[in-house]
Amino acid sequence: MFFNPEIETLPLDKLRKLQSQRLHWLVNYMYQKIPFYKQLFDEKGIEPKSINDIQDIAQLPFTRKEDLRNHYPFGLFAVPREELARIHASSGTTGKPTVVGYTKKDLQIFGEVNARSLAAAGARPGMMLHNAYGYGLFTGGLGMHIGAETLGMSVIPVSGGMTDRQLMILQDFQPDVICCTPSYAQRLAEEIGNRGIDLESLRLKYGVLGAEPWTEAIRVDVQNRLKIKASNIYGLSEIIGPGVSQEAVEERGTGSHVWEDHFFPEVVDPDTGDPLPEGKEGVLVFTTLTKEAFPVLRYWTNDICSLNYDSNSQRTHIKMSAIKGRADDMLIIRGVNLFHTQVEELIQEIPELAAHYQLIVSREKTMDTLEVKVELEPNVQESSDLKLQLGNHLMKKMKDNIGVSARVEILGHASIPRSEGGKLKRIVDKREM
Repeated sequence: MFFNPEIETLPLDKLRKLQSQRLHWLVNYMYQKIPFYKQLFDEKGIEPKSINDIQDIAQLPFTRKEDLRNHYPFGLFAVPREELARIHASSGTTGKPTVVGYTKKDLQIFGEVNARSLAAAGARPGMMLHNAYGYGLFTGGLGMHIGAETLGMSVIPVSGGMTDRQLMILQDFQPDVICCTPSYAQRLAEEIGNRGIDLESLRLKYGVLGAEPWTEAIRVDVQNRLKIKASNIYGLSEIIGPGVSQEAVEERGTGSHVWEDHFFPEVVDPDTGDPLPEGKEGVLVFTTLTKEAFPVLRYWTNDICSLNYDSNSQRTHIKMSAIKGRADDMLIIRGVNLFHTQVEELIQEIPELAAHYQLIVSREKTMDTLEVKVELEPNVQESSDLKLQLGNHLMKKMKDNIGVSARVEILGHASIPRSEGGKLKRIVDKREM
């Protein structure tokens, strides 16, 4: 199902024309409204009126996270506080959050792109959404909420955590769709199994999962244990929140459509910033083509993926691959680059191992060390010999496939912390403690 079929299936030549018009408006708007960008353009000798084609975007500078921090809280807003309809913020590693704002028109766009995403994920008007993303300053809960209402769904604003209440509502209210983080979907599935809840008594059909990288192993796990079709939603607060891209439910595993009439994506070389061709992996960069309150130009997300067009899809908008990891979360262990998702893919290949794991990074003298802790599947009978055998097997697979040596500890079921609705910490870096 489409929410806005005219735009979602717009021929590429017309999409490029629309993007070019919107980019021309954007750079002139930002030059006039935001002193930071005016100074940046002037320093680089960029004349906004000369930016007329979407291909001209490569001439423009990047915006980075530190630019947002340096102008905390409202220094990069393009409208006065009196014109803001809503303010959100994401958690900050330096104690100060990243603050984003929305005009009434921005909120309409927020509702539109999330309505498109929910429709692509299988949701329909009249269905009920169990919204287990966090509400408050985090954009996830209210972003999905406004999208569901725009689509014509009824919303249960459960928010995150309080698993007992979540399970009660799933049984009593009979929602059709659930949205939450992938790790929390696993947590709910595990508790449903532990408590002997009959899946046939639930009405769930679709899961819209996001806010953290996840793999096909987790998709298979969630779909099998909840008996739903699970698709990926992607977003980040700096761009708008959830609803930047979405997997179509019938195309699961082939990438997520970026709603590029609003968010123009690029993938660039992490070292040089040069744009990379379709299919090449690099850092994902976004330009907000239509936002009023908090527009950003070529925002460096640090997420690692690739972009490609899918001629087999009815939707014409470009697809982004699953996020491999974040450039700033990439581990370098004795010269080997490593993302936790690579380890997860190897765990998936060993049937006795569950998709519950953590990577522990330490430093012994001057040498970085890696330890992988991973659980057994709950139906596997524990024994010291089996744990040793499986640990050696995973160590060898990591050495052969990734090129890194690691200690592996095989644990019993429910030994590793579970998500309580928020993002799950897969990497524990003790070098920083």
